[in-house]
Amino acid sequence: MSTAEFRGFTPAAIRFLSALKRNNTREWFQAHREEYERDVRAPLAAFVEEMDVRFAELAPEIVGDPKRSLFRIHRDVRFSSDKSPYKTNAACWFYHGDAGRGVGSTTPHGGAGFYFHMEPGGSMIGGGIWMPPRPTLARIRERIDEDHRALARALGDATIKKRFGRLEESAMLTRMPRGYAESHPAAALLRHQSYTLGRDLTEKELYSPKLPDLLARDYARLLPVVRWFNAALGLRTLARR
Repeated sequence: MSTAEFRGFTPAAIRFLSALKRNNTREWFQAHREEYERDVRAPLAAFVEEMDVRFAELAPEIVGDPKRSLFRIHRDVRFSSDKSPYKTNAACWFYHGDAGRGVGSTTPHGGAGFYFHMEPGGSMIGGGIWMPPRPTLARIRERIDEDHRALARALGDATIKKRFGRLEESAMLTRMPRGYAESHPAAALLRHQSYTLGRDLTEKELYSPKLPDLLARDYARLLPVVRWFNAALGLRTLARR
């Protein structure tokens, strides 16, 4: 994929995604594919390439690849009652180069990384490891059981708490996972099934050509958390590529 210089996302990208939400059919999308390629996909690919340059300095083990980081616009509708063929957001994932780009419990997992999400009224960024499959989650819990203090310190950093708040709690268990006592000192961490932090993006931030600079600073704040999870999974930290 050939990419141009990133100059910022534009309101046209949000307008396209809003229109797609109202007209989520293959016929409409094909009639407006040129707009999608020009206003959404091309800027997103350029953004990924620009962020990869930043990660080469910030966290050389993390990769942004225009061919692999972008999420498909097509929805997997095989097991869904909603048969709408397209997602109404645009997103990308910056992943550990040794592990690959897998995200979520239905794919080979790629470890912890960084996320960007553009959607009308819901643009955001994040970092961590989202819904890892059972073997990966078990390894994380084993590491938390062995030594949770470094993770607790990273999550408790004042800058992180002010900027991103707490770990997302929607996927927490109501009871402790099997094999761990209710009185465990890291009980709250062990009950998570997903470990992510994030914040919303304003339209001003989204449309700024300086968005890569802003995100590089935010991702740097989240880096100790991301690296803790990757180290727990045996993924190395690099000083350079």
